[in-house]
Amino acid sequence: MTEVTVRRGEAEHTATARGRVLPFPITGQEIVLIAVIAALWIALTFATPAFLTSASIVPLLVAMAPVALIGIGMTVVIITGGIDVSVAGAVMVCSVVVGRALAEGGVSLPVAVLLAVVVGGLLGLVNGVLIAYGRVHAIIITFGTANLFRFLGLQIFGGTTVDGIPPTLDVFGRGEAGHTLLVPHSFLLMALLAALAWYYLRHTPGGRHFYAIGGDANAARLAGVRVQRRVLLAYVLTGLLTGLASCFVIAQGTSTLAPNVGSGMELAAIAAVVIGGTSIMGGRGSVLGTVLGALLVQTVTSGVTQLGWQSQLASFFIGVFILVAVGADLLRQRVRRAR
Repeated sequence: MTEVTVRRGEAEHTATARGRVLPFPITGQEIVLIAVIAALWIALTFATPAFLTSASIVPLLVAMAPVALIGIGMTVVIITGGIDVSVAGAVMVCSVVVGRALAEGGVSLPVAVLLAVVVGGLLGLVNGVLIAYGRVHAIIITFGTANLFRFLGLQIFGGTTVDGIPPTLDVFGRGEAGHTLLVPHSFLLMALLAALAWYYLRHTPGGRHFYAIGGDANAARLAGVRVQRRVLLAYVLTGLLTGLASCFVIAQGTSTLAPNVGSGMELAAIAAVVIGGTSIMGGRGSVLGTVLGALLVQTVTSGVTQLGWQSQLASFFIGVFILVAVGADLLRQRVRRAR
């Protein structure tokens, strides 16, 4: 009887411990995000009736897809206690490589996507090796590689734009899902990858290892987690998703690719992750929250544009959301320590 009680107590303790790392399928912050997004959509519908039409919603989803996709990888990175500010430079390199391959080589859709993913993966591998085995903080490494990637991208651009890009990647623009609902293919693919990442992080031992590393890397190492390998994997994953996101970015534009492609995407992705509830200190986060954060960021941006307000107001509102999210995270940590 005592043994059963002890085992039951251990099970309850394990469930409680896991609850601190892996929240319920939908956390309180995610519910708040859903409510805020719904309120914004209702308000924008009354303010500008054209907002809730396919001509407005589809471009919104197209614009948020690459940010959310990069945010999936960024979520894993930040959960481990790291960060990657080089993704904008990586988008630039992947985009110009694929753009030139399309314009000059006329490669097919699968080859273009594979090329983008491979290039992105290699750039992520550079970050991962330097961070995991160089034992230098991620912000230092990725700030350095951000400048290196940007320099590399500018060299490939050759001081001019890439013109004559065929519509090979337009499939990642707009497309019909089923017969009645118009949904961008890029959004559908992003949602599928987000669902897979959500399941992996929550329901597999490998996914829980990322949380353990962010909570306490030394304790995770003593528990048998291969910390360096997991950190390396996080940055490679981010690179792979960034490469795919570059295809989405190319699909959003015209037949011309400018050297400023990808500018600001690292800030948008980090904003989506932080607003989505991932702790900037590591050890806690959710892919679902990141997707909702990306949707909120793009809703604010699109809403400001459609209302005819100054574009700087979008940055102001997003900054406010970031401060509120970070403040809420710090408050939660303080309450948790006080218990």
